[in-house]
Amino acid sequence: MALAPAPIATDNPWNEDETTSPDPARPGLQPYSMTAAYWALFVIILATFITFFEQVVFAMLAERIKADFGLSDSQLGFLAGPASIICYLFVGIPLARLADIFPRKYVLAGGCAALGVITSLGGIAQTFGQFVGTRVFLAAGGSAHAPSSYSLLADAFPPRILTRAFALLQFGFIGGTTLGPAIGGLLIATAAGWAPTEHGGLTILGWQWLMIWLGLPALLVALLFLTIREPPRQTPPIGSITPPADASLGRRILTFTGLDAARAIHAKRRVYYPLFAGLALSAIEVFGLQFWRVPFMIRTYGWNEAQIGAVMGSLTLLASLTGLLLGGIFVEWLAKRHADANVRAAAIFFGCVTICAILAPLMPNGYASLGVASFGAMFGIAGAVPQNAAIQRVAPNAMRGQVTAIYLFMFTFFGAMGSFLVGLVQDYVIGDPSQLWKSLVLTAGVLLPIATLCMVRAIRPYREEVERLAAEVA
Repeated sequence: MALAPAPIATDNPWNEDETTSPDPARPGLQPYSMTAAYWALFVIILATFITFFEQVVFAMLAERIKADFGLSDSQLGFLAGPASIICYLFVGIPLARLADIFPRKYVLAGGCAALGVITSLGGIAQTFGQFVGTRVFLAAGGSAHAPSSYSLLADAFPPRILTRAFALLQFGFIGGTTLGPAIGGLLIATAAGWAPTEHGGLTILGWQWLMIWLGLPALLVALLFLTIREPPRQTPPIGSITPPADASLGRRILTFTGLDAARAIHAKRRVYYPLFAGLALSAIEVFGLQFWRVPFMIRTYGWNEAQIGAVMGSLTLLASLTGLLLGGIFVEWLAKRHADANVRAAAIFFGCVTICAILAPLMPNGYASLGVASFGAMFGIAGAVPQNAAIQRVAPNAMRGQVTAIYLFMFTFFGAMGSFLVGLVQDYVIGDPSQLWKSLVLTAGVLLPIATLCMVRAIRPYREEVERLAAEVA
């Protein structure tokens, strides 16, 4: 597994043995053990699993949602994408600010509980508008998850093994994206035979019961978050942009808008801007093309959800595990030679994902298409760990939550717009529903090469920033 670069703070609240010692600069802090750190990581992995499991199953329901609600491809793309980020535009950054000023375990517990309730409400939607409403508020529940999780893990684990923690975190993604197709496909096939039921004046379709049940595990995980010990926060490094201690109420409110985080990002724009742009454009494949993969398989090769889930689940599992191994070995090898190993590796993997995303829809049969797509998933997983670690490496500690939130907002926003963009291209450029593969090739062929170039542009400024931080610590 790859090793993280040098610490980003000037003090270190950890002892890398089984238990830790209190920070002498902050004598009130209790020791934080590695047992507590790994328990926190385990619960975060569970929450991540549930999030991605729900997303995958929802994507597998796409053709049934389209048929039962009478949607066009652009409406379906809107439901999967922009509908889920409208609320994020207004509450994502402010909620992420909570991760910087309140115990993160409470932020995570509240977000997970909201996620479960809102997911279940989607199961009783009666109209397209109501369905859009549930997806809108779904983002509110999940918007603080990644910033809070990343911030908590960065304080719970020593810098030497932080990348290892982020690698283990990928098992939540792997579990959701592999069990989602396999289990989701079987559940959808089973629910296909269920007749609509009437409850309290509501008509609940067979597949809607799946959404109701999907929300329940999130409530249990929300309770598990309350058992986590909150790790001590690292002190802000010298030069961090933070609001003055005697700032007015209005000035403090502005911090919830991401103002200070935006200033910090702009101050290091040569580092952040290409990283953000590369991540945003690559999200087209992750959220956009991934959402349309099941409809593509149904329309192009005539497969059903159960067939797709059985093959895609096993291939994704193999690809994800291989990707973690590949990414760890490759980044560790690069780290011995380059200070910019994280971004350099991400750029290389971006290029590989681009090739696979373009080729997958062109394959002559469904097995070959899913096989090529699984290689893309492997390279995507391999690049995810160094990519996330790169941002945590250079983000100011005092506003790491909001910097991460802005970074992930780019990923979420453009990923969501990707599913909508494919729907628009399909409706207004291609036109023929059976030719969905053309829309996938077109969007991937235009946007993903640009994303790769952005990551290449980020290598040099990232290396210079890492060397500067290392010099400050020394």
